[in-house]
Amino acid sequence: MSRRLRLRVVVAGAGAVGSVAALALARAGATVTVADPSALGANASGVAAGMLAPAFETLFDAASPPLGLLRRARDLWPELAASIGVDLSRAGAMAVGRATRVEAWADGLAKRGVEAMRLTPAQARERSPWLTAEFGGVWTKEDWRLEPFLALAALHTATQDLGVVWRDAWVTDFAAGAATLSNGVRLAADALVIATGASTSLIGVASELAALTPIKGHILAAPALVLGGPVVRLEEAYICPAAGGALIGSTMEFGRADVGIDPAGVGRLRDLAAAAAPMFAGADLIARAGVRAATPDALPMVGESRTPGVWLAVGARRNGWLLAPLMARALVEGMAGRRSELWTRAFDPVRFENRAVSTASPA
Repeated sequence: MSRRLRLRVVVAGAGAVGSVAALALARAGATVTVADPSALGANASGVAAGMLAPAFETLFDAASPPLGLLRRARDLWPELAASIGVDLSRAGAMAVGRATRVEAWADGLAKRGVEAMRLTPAQARERSPWLTAEFGGVWTKEDWRLEPFLALAALHTATQDLGVVWRDAWVTDFAAGAATLSNGVRLAADALVIATGASTSLIGVASELAALTPIKGHILAAPALVLGGPVVRLEEAYICPAAGGALIGSTMEFGRADVGIDPAGVGRLRDLAAAAAPMFAGADLIARAGVRAATPDALPMVGESRTPGVWLAVGARRNGWLLAPLMARALVEGMAGRRSELWTRAFDPVRFENRAVSTASPA
């Protein structure tokens, strides 16, 4: 950036979005404090597979943001990952199923301009030998992946190296140039960035948070099953080879903000995985749940609140890892007074309040 940010900023939230935002702000010259009482990774970003998946997200999630925007976010990751010492898996992703479904998926990707390769069942098993012989697939190189816990740890280290201070507390209020923490500490701050995921605890500070809808999601870990190959996408789930064992995800339960484990949801995920890879039927699985947040138009809210000095970076739906660097860039450019990009305007947090006023106005 040509102009340094001479601001004292408190970032509320230390998930993927908050951590990447803290790094970007510190690199832009701001003095940054991150406030979050959670242990590293004890948030929705830790209950994730770390997929950077523009192609299959737009194919399987009708409410996903546009493919072009997700691609733009993904393409920011190589530079960011290299700068913090995080490896990106570029083995691609493969959607598997019976022939009629595979054909429909291949057509859907082609219509979206995604380069993809049809695979016979034998070719699918060459990439992932653990798959059932009944499923063929369609593979694309467009979708990547990272290890969430390693990435969170690397972001923590990288921000500390830049002088970012981490506080084991949450923000309870912001006013008159100071942020108040849950432990009673008041931090001098020119700006507060709310990156608290699905939480609406700061709705009294930023009324725009009322537009968020929580989405609960279960993810299962199979520590004993260390698999190779690309991420395998199913119509309603995925199987993700990961360093600590395979991951199976994920449910999407709209309107749920609890993190209790639902046996029915766990059983449904197991059944979906076992249909593609029978070894999951009897595998020992560890279930976790996290809560994400979505906006009415599926685009995140990134930008200035109506409350002076308050900025938002929330509402990434299930694409927090993918969108984090793009959201951070929009945030930094907004704070620097540069708001010419279309996607920056599209992320404006007050857009839902404006829409409500417009809808209620006489024709």
